[in-house]
Amino acid sequence: MDIIVNGKTNTVQPNTSVADLITILALDGKRFAIEINKELVLRSSFDTTHLHAGDKIEIVGAIGGG
Repeated sequence: MDIIVNGKTNTVQPNTSVADLITILALDGKRFAIEINKELVLRSSFDTTHLHAGDKIEIVGAIGGG
């Protein structure tokens, strides 16, 4: 099924979770926030939040500074 990640179309398997997507995109261990259809997804919900065809996902990385 097709989803949109940061404006680009990606194809994932049905029943893919946010946690699965993080692994697919090699983001494990990195700091970021995820929105699905303009709704923030809590990190504690990554395993139980599943993607649907046409979902628009925004992933924003944390940048440290001083």
